[in-house]
Amino acid sequence: MTGGRSPAAVETSTLTRSFRARRKEREVVALQGIDLRVERGECFGLLGPNGAGKTTLIKILTTLLLPTSGGATVAGFDVVRDPLNVRRRINMVSGGDSSGYGILTVRETLDLFARLYGVPGPEARRRADALLAMTGLAEKADTRLSSLSTGMKQKLNFARGFMSDPEIIFLDEPTLGLDVEASRDVRAFIARWVRERPERSVLLTTHYMVEADELCGRVAIIDKGRILALDTPHALKRSVPMEPVFELQVGSGGAELDGLRDVLGIRSISHHAHPATGAVELKIVVEEDQVIGEVLGKLKAMGAPVLHLAKSEPTLETVFVHMVGRGLTDEPASDSEPA
Repeated sequence: MTGGRSPAAVETSTLTRSFRARRKEREVVALQGIDLRVERGECFGLLGPNGAGKTTLIKILTTLLLPTSGGATVAGFDVVRDPLNVRRRINMVSGGDSSGYGILTVRETLDLFARLYGVPGPEARRRADALLAMTGLAEKADTRLSSLSTGMKQKLNFARGFMSDPEIIFLDEPTLGLDVEASRDVRAFIARWVRERPERSVLLTTHYMVEADELCGRVAIIDKGRILALDTPHALKRSVPMEPVFELQVGSGGAELDGLRDVLGIRSISHHAHPATGAVELKIVVEEDQVIGEVLGKLKAMGAPVLHLAKSEPTLETVFVHMVGRGLTDEPASDSEPA
């Protein structure tokens, strides 16, 4: 599958996985001919609604599930024929997973997983100290897992995944259950971890579009087991056909704003008064950017001072809804294997 190039971090070829539907005779195809290549040194995002096939794909790439057909390699090793070599080079963090054994302390848990991967004692302690500091768990190092809050358990789950210093790490909703500050620290750590060594790679799934936009050099949108789009976040956002949308805040005391509807090139206009300031907030959809100039001239003539003006740009969420037709957390229309 490499075609003479150096082994990719992840590569799949017409990868397919089907399941027998619960209480039904028919099969459900969770993955339908996935072709994907994630390069070394890349942080790659995988976005899809519930049931899209994300988790099924990750389970195959981490040797937890066999494909029905097609092939996949991780770090150059076939996930079916050479799973042990794959496992030596990867790790996985999944949001909501159990962090370990409740009778162990936080530090004992990290030490246990370091031993399972053969990390020497001094290096394991250095890594544990760094990860405990990054996640804010240093003060909880001697606390048993059974006494940790849900958020702290997820922080430990994240730290555990990096104890082996894997070549490739699969992050499946890694900030699930974390507060805003902790999520920011986790994203900063991931970005720094990839920059430190060019051979490291990340495959990230997340329900937080800002997270994917901030971290990922490329993003794939998957739905119903197929990749619908794959490109940089910037290119994906530029690909969405979207008429210009401007948001304005206009000082109170101006003339009747409905007169703006006479401006040629306005597709739609809505406005309401801000409850605290009394200023009028406008949202105007126009055919092209130049129309806003005439709007501003009209407002000036009406004696309505413009306090704020901003153009709304497409987001990854805009792209996602345009491609998929529903949001990330919406349920699929038909029965499918949870993925």
